[in-house]
Parts: sequence; structure tokens; C-alpha cells
Amino acid sequence: MADDLASKYKDTVALPVTDFPMKANLPQTEPKRIEDWLKKDIYKKMFSRNEGKAKFVMPDGPPYANGNIHVGHVLNKVLKDIIIKYRNMAGQAAAFIPGWDCHGLPIELNVMKQLGPKRSTTSDEEVRSLCRKEALTWVEKQRLQFQRLGVLADWENPYLTLAPDYEADEIRVLADILDHGLLTRGEKPVFWDPALQTALAASEVEYKSHKSPSIYVAFDLTEPSKKKLGLDAEKVSLVIWTTTPWTLPANYGISLHPDFEYGVFKADDRQVIIAEELKEAFEKETGRSLNKLKSFKGSELERLEAQHPFFNRTSLVVLGEHVTLEAGTGCVHTAPGHGADDYVVGMKYGLPVKSPVDEAGRFTDDFPEHKGVSIWEGNKLIVEKLKSSGHLLGFSEIEHQYPYGPRSKKPLIFR
Repeated sequence: MADDLASKYKDTVALPVTDFPMKANLPQTEPKRIEDWLKKDIYKKMFSRNEGKAKFVMPDGPPYANGNIHVGHVLNKVLKDIIIKYRNMAGQAAAFIPGWDCHGLPIELNVMKQLGPKRSTTSDEEVRSLCRKEALTWVEKQRLQFQRLGVLADWENPYLTLAPDYEADEIRVLADILDHGLLTRGEKPVFWDPALQTALAASEVEYKSHKSPSIYVAFDLTEPSKKKLGLDAEKVSLVIWTTTPWTLPANYGISLHPDFEYGVFKADDRQVIIAEELKEAFEKETGRSLNKLKSFKGSELERLEAQHPFFNRTSLVVLGEHVTLEAGTGCVHTAPGHGADDYVVGMKYGLPVKSPVDEAGRFTDDFPEHKGVSIWEGNKLIVEKLKSSGHLLGFSEIEHQYPYGPRSKKPLIFR
């Protein structure tokens, strides 16, 4: 092959093709080239050429300062570098101010792993100091790694979220938001990791196969509500279905779909109200035979009240478009402090947003009978409580997809 090429280019090649150096030695030559760029301050020269001209502004979303860069960092920074270089070559003043996110769980987790058992004897102030040191260490390492990619930026003057002036600017922006009347405060349910005691964004959540209790629970209508429907049986119950018994202490409502047909059925010692289309599924799951007595539109049942199965309070019947006929009874257990749809419909009807569960996933003073008990253990205790009181109409265990934490690899909750 080399002989063929030499013959073809004999009049234009001064040296034999076989003598051409074929090895680029990039691992050795690239660092030297980048070092030369830094010494000559190529970034500053590139940017200063266009000072005073039209600006091109590109905010650089900061990476976490918690580890070595990976291919995602490479894609991010190289694409930005291409854009900035192009804009400067096109005659615009395009600065590249890099930054780092120096706060958050990933950095704290690194420090916790390093401390191990010593965490219990390390003050929060010391932990914060170690987190700051950890973040700054990775800022420097990542800076060198980004430079190694050939990215031209103002590496000596980055923005860091832990810098006092940056934090001060955050406070000023928050104050500006407040001054414009745009700041509101409230509570809503979020994904929560009891193992790490932190909130998660929905985009972070992973779903895995998980075994949960599947229960059907009777909420007995109050006397005024029975009379409103013209029912005189001793027990008339709306039946909910849930795979999270531990959320029942936060129940303040039962959601029905306004357009579904709901039947009143005779079932052993009581009458039950469920969506008519789910009658056969209910019979199969609970082993109970149902005989239809009456029928109502969901909208006719709005604002009825049912007695909570183990608290001395009532749960309001509300209407919601989120109710489906895919599973359950068409009567949805509604705990505004533990579910997104529950929260929305609860706000509409003024239901309390309560979450009697602490950061570690244990019941609080709001559920004194089981204060300090893990919600996972609480599942079993609540099922037994419902069974003893006669409110448990069906029980089984199911395998289903359940949200897990990407870092703890443990099941999440809504709180």
C-alpha cells in the first residue's frame, strides 16, 4: 500500500510515504498545546477583540462539584465552547463565564461517606465546613478537566454558588420577587426519601418492582348523609382501595368522578357504594357477592360525609376528574398531604393538608397511637386495626412499579 502511494505521489512527496510520522502523540501534545493557550491567554484575546460590540450572552448552567466529569459534561461544555467561539469569530462579544453548583445532596453524600460512623459526633457546622472543602476540591479538579477538553473560558473568575456575593445576590432576587407580590408560601406533597431525609424532583425518581398491601376499606356514611340518599340500613359504606395504608391517618376526603354511575350494593352485613363498572373486579378481589339496590350519579354524592375508620372525624365526598375505572372502586382515598391529585382536589374543596410523618418516615404526634413507628411497619399495624374494627373488606399483596430514590436505592414516599 505504501509503495503504491509513493508511486502515485512520486513527483509531490519529498520523503517516502513510509517515512511519514503516523503517530500524533495526542496525550502528550494536547496538554502542551492547551498550556500554551493558557499562557498566551487566548480566551481573553479572543473576547477583547469584540469589546464594545453587540453582546451574545449565554448563561452556563453549572455542574455539581461532586466528582470527575463524565461524557455528559463533555457534551455540555464542548457544545457551549463551539457556540462561544463561533459567536466571537462572527464579531460578537461573547463571554464564557463558567460556574459550579456547590450545594446539595450529592456533595453532602460524599462527605457522609467519608465520615462514616463519625457523623454522629461531628457538628453540623463542621459538616458544612467539610462540604465546602469537598466542593472546592472538585471545582479545581473539574476546572482542569474542562480545560483539558480545549474549552476556552474565564476559568480564573468563575461563579460559585457558595461565594458570599453570589448568595447575597440570591437574597436580593428573592427580595425583589417579594416586593413585586409574586412570592407565596404553602405546603404541597413532594417525593421524599426517608433514607436520606430529602426531597426529590420528579425527574430524579426511578421506578422498580415493589410489593405493597392492597386493601379495600369501608368508610361508613354519617346518618345525615344516609338520609340524604334515602338509605336506612345500619351500615352504608363508601369503599376505597389503596396500596398505602400508612397514608390513611391523613385521609380527609373520598374522591368520586362526577359522571360515573355508582351503585349501592348489599354485601353481607352492610351496604357498599362503588362504581358500577368495578362490581365484578371488587367481587373477585374481596370474595364478596354484591346485589344492586340503587344507583346514583357521582355528582349526586358530592359533599356527603363518611366517618373516618379510626379517627373521630369525617371525610368529605369530593368530585375529581382524576378518578378512573382502571382499578379499585371508583372511590379514591384522598389525603392532600400525600398525593399530587389529592392535593389539587383538596385545595379546591378546602381540605386540610396534613402529613403526620416526619423526615425519617415515622409517625408524629398527629398519630399518637403509633408515634415514632416507621410507616412501613405502620402498614401492618393499620391493616390489623382495620381488620379488628370491621372496616377491612379485602386484603392481598401486589407487585407493582413503585418510586425509588436514585441514590439511596430505597422506596420513596409522598409527604
